[in-house]
Amino acid sequence: MRSQADDRHPDLRAALEHLLASGGKRVRPTLVLLTGNMLGADPERLITLSAAIELLHTATLVHDDLIDGSLLRRGNPTLNTKWTPAATVLTGDFIFARAANLAAQTGSLTVMEKFAETLAVIVNGELTQMFDSRGLASRENYYQRIYAKTASLFELSTNGAAIISAVDDDAIEAARLFGRELGMAFQIVDDILDFTGEQTTIGKPVGNDLLQGLITLPALYYIEDHPDNEDVHALLEGQYHNETRMVRLIEAIQGSDAIQRSLEEAKGFVARALAALDSQPKGEEREALESLARYIVDREF
Repeated sequence: MRSQADDRHPDLRAALEHLLASGGKRVRPTLVLLTGNMLGADPERLITLSAAIELLHTATLVHDDLIDGSLLRRGNPTLNTKWTPAATVLTGDFIFARAANLAAQTGSLTVMEKFAETLAVIVNGELTQMFDSRGLASRENYYQRIYAKTASLFELSTNGAAIISAVDDDAIEAARLFGRELGMAFQIVDDILDFTGEQTTIGKPVGNDLLQGLITLPALYYIEDHPDNEDVHALLEGQYHNETRMVRLIEAIQGSDAIQRSLEEAKGFVARALAALDSQPKGEEREALESLARYIVDREF
């Protein structure tokens, strides 16, 4: 990943180094490596695919931070705190291009097609969130959003790894399904942590999504149970900029059973992900994938 800015403008090299040094869970490349090793893929192609997908993820974060005006990510200053919007956009574009180049180096046209389609899904999801999702209490919209935002890239990770392995279509489909269901659970848990986490841990204000008018699963459960609540009405009428009302609504959600019910739903996605692994080869890699899936819903809340 670091080598992708070799022989480029020094500021590009510095920007990429800054982004990679900021850390992150590296869940997506982990999924690529574990899935591919489980299915017998060539290690070098797996490393290339892992780097491509993590760079794709990194590029989307660069643009997301600019769009959202975020000043910190993982406790570190974002690029847009130091650079102009134009320079930040161009850096994201450069990282997208290098990610695509790495995806092409896997030698699989199918992987390249999946890579391009996933990027289109992510961008479409961001635009949908920007234009159509504020103050919208819709489960269909929510599931579409979290698929685009998170699950699509998890799906690409496991699906891509299976595609470059010498396995049949059933194994490829099982790997794809595992990634998709795991990604859905992962984002639901992130949305729960938006209500239950500490600001210093999650890196943004508690209840930040609701303060931006984005209704996630815990809020959906609460809204469905309390349709006559005055703060719910305010949210649905677009008054999410009223901080007093929204803070009160956040506290009400925190004190309700909406958090636990959302967690149970995330566990349902994990159960379906684990079921998709049943037909895959047994071994250390499969056990690690199972452990990763269980960890997602066993974190501290």
